[in-house]
Amino acid sequence: MERGRGALGPALALVHTGRAPTRAVLTAELGVTRATAGAVAAELEALGLIQVDPHPIAAAGSQGRPSHGLSIAPHGPVVLAAQIHADGFRAALVGLGGRMVATAPGCMTVPADPARIIDAVVEAGAELLRATRRRCLGAGLAVPSAVAEPDGTALNPLHLSWPTGAPVAELFSEALAKSGVLGPGGTPVTGVAGNDVNLAALAEHRHGAGRGARHLLCVATGHRGVGGALVVDGRVHSGSSGLALEVGHLTVNPAGMPCHCGSRGCLDVETDPLAFLTAAGREPGPAVSLLQQSRDLLRSEYADPTVREAAELVVDRLGLGLAGLVNILNPDRIVLGGLHRELLEADPERLRAVVADRSLWGRSGSVPILSGTLDHNSLIGAAEAAWQPVLDDPLAALG
Repeated sequence: MERGRGALGPALALVHTGRAPTRAVLTAELGVTRATAGAVAAELEALGLIQVDPHPIAAAGSQGRPSHGLSIAPHGPVVLAAQIHADGFRAALVGLGGRMVATAPGCMTVPADPARIIDAVVEAGAELLRATRRRCLGAGLAVPSAVAEPDGTALNPLHLSWPTGAPVAELFSEALAKSGVLGPGGTPVTGVAGNDVNLAALAEHRHGAGRGARHLLCVATGHRGVGGALVVDGRVHSGSSGLALEVGHLTVNPAGMPCHCGSRGCLDVETDPLAFLTAAGREPGPAVSLLQQSRDLLRSEYADPTVREAAELVVDRLGLGLAGLVNILNPDRIVLGGLHRELLEADPERLRAVVADRSLWGRSGSVPILSGTLDHNSLIGAAEAAWQPVLDDPLAALG
């Protein structure tokens, strides 16, 4: 019995990430008896977390014994996920399996006081909870800044006007309490906060293009700037205090534009949406985000020589940065997000050729470069951070 209880978390993680679609697979992955696996699955179902198909099914082409299918409970609990970016915020309710249940975007000028926008995004999430009446088990926040561990302070929000060291995790938990977001037993939910690209990488590793990678490098540019993250054996490599992989400040053009960090020609200012729009001779407008303007330009006017040349310029500089990271980190897969994903899809061979030509191992050892497959991967990643205590110990997390 005690062994079965200890298997609840690993079993839930297997179903959560799609690695145990049947009870037979769960039995094999956990290395337990069929009876123990059945008891574990039944317990998770009783907790309202998964659903066990009562009708056994046989895998296609299989001659073995049919097995019960396992899936996420369709009306199970959720976590509140929130993301703040340079153009506003987005709140969402996310279930197990990375499933988005409801979402609410918000567009506003990000104030210098982080509490104001954190209050706004939490209230948007609380309204989603009231409207859906879903049970909430946690809350996660993604921010465009390195977040120090374990205190949850934003140390370099370069594209926001927040003060250095803003206590975002503490402000997030306070906002959750003010909005009446309660967890199991009616206790206030404690929020967790993390860097947006770190969380995006975690989401892609568990639910997207990074599945199965042992050393996954994720590089992305969203609304402003460039971020990077490394997932090693399923865990984000955050360094000694949460500040690892500030890839946006690799120099790729020594004579390039001044960067917010004080240097020049960093990936942060040479390969983000503003850099692309500027290279294409387009004046950014206020109506929609820089990211959306860049996407629209790539999709509708890529045949324009000026737009194509701008895209190639940004791709070449991105390739230089990725090649340097490949030399240092030796990842087995690279996943790109935001505008970088769009640039890869517009001309996949150019970026791959630059990385292969500039990396130490050359074409013979080139690393696969893939587009991220999750549209809101930072939000899904914020949800993953909130789900982690439940995945670690479902019984304790649910009280």
